[in-house]
Amino acid sequence: MRLMVTGGAGFIGSAVVRKAIADGHHVLNVDKLTYAANPENVVSVADHQHYRFVQKDICDQPAMASLMAQFKPDAVMHLAAETHVDRSIDGPSAFIETNIVGTYALLEAARGYVQGGSAPKSFRFHHVSTDEVYGSLGATGEFTETSPYQPNSPYSAAKASSDMLARAWAETFDLPVVVTNCSNNYGQFQFPEKLIPVVIIAAFEGRDIPIYGKGDNVRDWLYVGDHADALLLAAQNGKPGETYNIGGRAERTNLELVKMICGILDELIPNSGYRPHEELIKFVADRPGHDQRYAINCDKIERDLGWTPSVTIDEGMRKTVEWYLAHRDWWEKTREQGFDVARRQGLGR
Repeated sequence: MRLMVTGGAGFIGSAVVRKAIADGHHVLNVDKLTYAANPENVVSVADHQHYRFVQKDICDQPAMASLMAQFKPDAVMHLAAETHVDRSIDGPSAFIETNIVGTYALLEAARGYVQGGSAPKSFRFHHVSTDEVYGSLGATGEFTETSPYQPNSPYSAAKASSDMLARAWAETFDLPVVVTNCSNNYGQFQFPEKLIPVVIIAAFEGRDIPIYGKGDNVRDWLYVGDHADALLLAAQNGKPGETYNIGGRAERTNLELVKMICGILDELIPNSGYRPHEELIKFVADRPGHDQRYAINCDKIERDLGWTPSVTIDEGMRKTVEWYLAHRDWWEKTREQGFDVARRQGLGR
């Protein structure tokens, strides 16, 4: 396939790009290269004959339309987004601009591509979203594709808005849209302001590991490689007009997850002066609107597209910790971009 991937230099997007090239697809990677994007995330495919990178803003609708006309994609995989909840609380405007206005610009460009007769009959606009649009669960239950939307943060509200735009363009303009909503991703190349890399780096350096509230917020964890597999399946075989939830079937409280990471670090760095790393945990004031629990029911994508998560949380977390320990040069460079892991008050996306 010919895949136009937006946000392909980011965490999840780069995993999709690397997997797509490995699977033999042609990829056009469109990324604005904001703070959380990194060309090094796709350096392994940068010279591949089937890969092309263009630095553009998805809000630039004429540019998006031009790229579609030139590249003639079989699918647009839309992953470009502002994603960090804490940042959305501090400054919502970037989330409105990228997640809502940017999605609108892409949908309009895709509408022109389809209605102009240039798109193949099998074309799909694949809108990639999050489980956070559903709000918060109690102690039981799971999000399904029919769960009502109840976003509680500026980030999730912006993503919910973009989901609704995608749905409207499908219904009103007959655009062949597929939507996926995923649980929390983790793995290599995740920008170190998210929970897992923050924990790894803070513990490695012997600093406090801050956890919001009591650490009893629950998340379902999905290894990014498994997610990339699911996204490519949805782009190829997803039914237009359908939504597919993607989860890892790996619920953990934030405190359980942090203790797991600390235990892995204790094993991997036996000579560390900070063992046991669990003693670095520090509970801090909770953040506003902190959803209590997310859990994904992914029966539909397992049944309809044949996808299941293949990496257990124990396997994936060890691989992730090992990667960050082996790639200190990668995360150190984020500090040169003005990022400091100590800026976060606590943990719990």
